[in-house]
Amino acid sequence: MTPYAVVIPTLVRDTLADCLAALAAAIGPAPAEIVLVDDRAVPGPLAHPLSVLGNLRDRTTIVSAGGHGPAAARNSGLWRVTSPWVVFLDDDVQVGPHWCEQVAADLEEASPDTAGVQGVITVPLPAERRPTHWERSTAGVARARWSTADMAYRTDVLKQVGGFDERFRYAHREDTDLALRVLDAGWRVRRGGRGTRLPVRPTGRWASVRAQRGNADDALMLRLHGAGWR
Repeated sequence: MTPYAVVIPTLVRDTLADCLAALAAAIGPAPAEIVLVDDRAVPGPLAHPLSVLGNLRDRTTIVSAGGHGPAAARNSGLWRVTSPWVVFLDDDVQVGPHWCEQVAADLEEASPDTAGVQGVITVPLPAERRPTHWERSTAGVARARWSTADMAYRTDVLKQVGGFDERFRYAHREDTDLALRVLDAGWRVRRGGRGTRLPVRPTGRWASVRAQRGNADDALMLRLHGAGWR
């Protein structure tokens, strides 16, 4: 079995405990290490989320990242990983019941020139009514390429390309930028078979307005990768 680490950046939202509980319950080879990156500007207690990890608690390291955004938080976790593969999860996802078994298969099946293997994200939407704009926006993650909602990379490849670009301050394009740099370095990135669920988080009326902050990241992508990056 190929050892792997799991890195989860978090603002310690209510979703974190469910994320960790699903990981602890998943069938298959457990991660060799878990790095939980607290990205709050002022770190606080994590006793409740950690309590659901069970036997995985002894494999878990807590890192404080100082509130500099998801790219910097993921780097804070990446630099501490010693396993040959690192799987990034967002703190609002719930891995499937056989996820550990499936991620082990994804990594074993990765060809020598494959540096990244993406999980399959599903977003449950209401069947009885038309989805809201926020729900449709969240569902877009299921179609996105290279989303770090559930994304595995070879650890040494990420360190060779310099990790995430910390100029991306929002959870918007930092994963795409990283994948493009990995591809430019001559590696392949493919979709795997493991399944992860992303429930739609409750949000306020200004969610769509806050999402527009990511437009600055689009401008940075244009500068770094040119007009054809999309």
